[in-house]
Amino acid sequence: MPLTVCRRPIASVAAAALVAGGAAGFGLAGPMTPAYAQALPKTPIEAPDQPPGSFANVVDKVKPGVVAVKVKLDDSADDDDDSAGGPNMQQVPPQLREFFKRFGQGGPGGRGMRPRGGVGSGFIISADGYVVTNNHVVDKAKTVQVTLDDGRTLDAKVIGKDSKTDIALLKITESGSYPYVQFGKGAPRVGDWVLAIGNPFGLGGTVTVGIVSARGRDIGAGPYDDFLQIDAPINKGNSGGPTFNVNGEVVGVNTAIASPSGGSVGLGFAIPAETVQTVVDQLRTDGKVVRGYLGVQVQPVTKDIAEGLGLDKAKGALVNDAESGTPAAKAGLKSGDVIESVNGVPVNNARDLSRLIAGLKPGTEVKLAYLRGGKSEVATVELGTLPGDSKVTRRGDDAPSGQARLGLSLAPASETGLGDEGVAVMDVDPDGPAAARGISQGDVILDVAGTSVSKPSEVQAQIRAAESSGRKAVLMRVKSARGQTRFIAVPLTKEG
Repeated sequence: MPLTVCRRPIASVAAAALVAGGAAGFGLAGPMTPAYAQALPKTPIEAPDQPPGSFANVVDKVKPGVVAVKVKLDDSADDDDDSAGGPNMQQVPPQLREFFKRFGQGGPGGRGMRPRGGVGSGFIISADGYVVTNNHVVDKAKTVQVTLDDGRTLDAKVIGKDSKTDIALLKITESGSYPYVQFGKGAPRVGDWVLAIGNPFGLGGTVTVGIVSARGRDIGAGPYDDFLQIDAPINKGNSGGPTFNVNGEVVGVNTAIASPSGGSVGLGFAIPAETVQTVVDQLRTDGKVVRGYLGVQVQPVTKDIAEGLGLDKAKGALVNDAESGTPAAKAGLKSGDVIESVNGVPVNNARDLSRLIAGLKPGTEVKLAYLRGGKSEVATVELGTLPGDSKVTRRGDDAPSGQARLGLSLAPASETGLGDEGVAVMDVDPDGPAAARGISQGDVILDVAGTSVSKPSEVQAQIRAAESSGRKAVLMRVKSARGQTRFIAVPLTKEG
């Protein structure tokens, strides 16, 4: 079953895994035995909270703060992205194709000579017009507009974006006092009612209702996945829209669905509000997100590893290496240590550790509880800055004067949570040759000129070799954030 960012494929999951156990345990093979009947409670178990008779009051309260986001795209935008215009017309029944065209969702065959554009959703978080949406909605946008619930369409500018969590912050350019919504103060529980409001297929102001089906989902969308799973129907165009609780507070930002067809089947995913708030606060202040850095390569503690280490449970993050000069090495962490908690928060696996550290700012002191040789230890670590997050790439940052430059800021993928091989693209100069060929933040360069690379210096070495041989371009094999691998020929340009 394909996994979709509001119909943008980003990974694959096994259908069997999504439906496993779906039929097990339902139905009785024969009549109920007397002994079993006697074991039943004498009074029926009642749910503590009954569904409300109507959600209309909540909708009336929050709907004015939800907006439709419309973008015009540059030529490198992906047709499968939410921002790329419309559903694949080959997947839409003929009798519905005209319907979608009327609402601006005409697909490649219906665009004619019109500028490429797309739609998404968002919500206003302050009276002065700050708007939250998904990064993938506005990532390749030339211009952005938002349509309010009262019908006004206003220009907006992108304040900042974070591809790792897929969050972007916009600002309405026209001054005024706008209706806004607020984030929830606590995380929802599995089974809580939620409402999704957004702009599916360009039909703004659409409200759907469901429950929180699960928490802590890792769907392979990014290094810090921690999604809420909801069954309120969301579709293409819902990306960036809010998920509300019954009090009208934002508990998540809708961003992905799992579906065999691209339409809603009740498997939607929302970024938790606590993650969104942390990212938005940095985007609003600095225009970018800077994350804490520990400097360890880790892997999950499997059952076999736990038995080999003499652990009671397969939990924690096993340190493969604490790289020289990093905060972890300075604090004395070593290969073979098992990190159990950060500031008292349990670490169940390697991904938990990545999320917890990335959620803290550089310079923060944290207490790491870990096991070494079966004994409990505690280390105090001052976090550094995640490589590539310390500055935005500027012209010439990636190469000395006189050498070919690509306009990229790079870091070993193993240090960023983007995989065990290759070199991760941390920032892209929009005016550089790599950006012109479609290389994006979050991509991983696997090899350059046919040679595997794992460090930025190895990328530069291959570029120098290609330049010395008189080549005008260098061929790279690049893996996108969605797991797709492709070859890209990047022109070699020099800075004097």
